[in-house]
Amino acid sequence: MRDYKKYDVWVKSHDLVLIVYKEIAPLFPKSEQFELTSQMKRAAYSIPFNIVEGCGRNSDKDFAHFLDMSLGSANELEYCFLLSKDLSFIDIEQYNLLFEKVNEIKAKLINLIKSIRGGSTN
Repeated sequence: MRDYKKYDVWVKSHDLVLIVYKEIAPLFPKSEQFELTSQMKRAAYSIPFNIVEGCGRNSDKDFAHFLDMSLGSANELEYCFLLSKDLSFIDIEQYNLLFEKVNEIKAKLINLIKSIRGGSTN
């Protein structure tokens, strides 16, 4: 069994969840508490959750499958950030920082998936 805490991508995704919960979600209007805010939180925590679940699996194929799900959640979170900016819930500086962080996570997930699958993403 793999130790998820040893993966840099897990550390960075966990840190991003904390930012979403502590710094970003509180900026949203109360009317969005159960809408976009909730969806953004789910997408954010789904990234490290799936890494953790994949680490508990016995095969590389299963681990890669859960990393794929993390990557999907990272893409979803990236869109949540874009929508939040376009709705003026976050400013451009916050958006740029969040965009950079989520894309770093996406790149790390892609590289990890490739390494597990032997360089192939199919």
